[in-house]
Amino acid sequence: MEALKLGYSPCPNDTYIFYALAHGLVATPRPVEVVLEDVETLNRWALEGRLPLTKLSYAAYGRVRERYVALRSGGALGRGVGPLLVARGPLGDLRGARVAIPGRNTTAFLLLSLYGEGFSPVEVRYDQILPMVARGEVEAGLIIHESRFTYPQYGLVKLLDLGAWWEERTGLPLPLGAILARRDLGEELIRALDGAVRRSLEYAHAHPEEVLPYLKAHAQELSEEVIWAHVRTYVNAYSLDVGEEGQRAVERLFAEAEARGLLPSSSAPLFL
Repeated sequence: MEALKLGYSPCPNDTYIFYALAHGLVATPRPVEVVLEDVETLNRWALEGRLPLTKLSYAAYGRVRERYVALRSGGALGRGVGPLLVARGPLGDLRGARVAIPGRNTTAFLLLSLYGEGFSPVEVRYDQILPMVARGEVEAGLIIHESRFTYPQYGLVKLLDLGAWWEERTGLPLPLGAILARRDLGEELIRALDGAVRRSLEYAHAHPEEVLPYLKAHAQELSEEVIWAHVRTYVNAYSLDVGEEGQRAVERLFAEAEARGLLPSSSAPLFL
């Protein structure tokens, strides 16, 4: 049986969730071939429909809803998980400021665009942002993933927590990323894949020490303390099932972005 390509990032929350699935430790309806890439690369690939099963930023999902549908498991939503805007010191205004961003298709950039206008985005890979800000090549940086825990090591300060801004305005968790399946796989297979992702996460919860070497093999930050902080932050109950509240959060994000012309509208169902 032909293997399905599954794309996810090397960040600890993704490698934690997919460890068991990638190593054949849980039942899957089809064999899976893992493709590890930076999430913005996966976001761009989704615009072409390249992978049948892939991790995406919710902002990117908003652009490919006719082709993909989100699984209920495996996603990243929550409270206290938001992207941070950091700098070497206080900034009076974002207008005219050069801001390093981890990609135009990331949820982080969508949130910053909802927050304010007039800044100049500079696209770089997420793990290059902190050094760029520290060197003064840009005025500020929009950070995600493990950078959220390590920016003080670069002598930087937090200007804005976009997750806190979102939560205060909406009372909802922040949607960051989801696992998506191409709709042409068919509902039966997609539901079976959703179950496989859930079982993979349940395996990781039951065997965290077994999973750790896989996380360390791919993480940008090798400190076990940072790795587990990353997992605790981004893997939660919403990762097992997005739930009604999580779904409302995604609907709210898309509605606000569509109203501002930042995402196209779509009537396609968001989840299975």
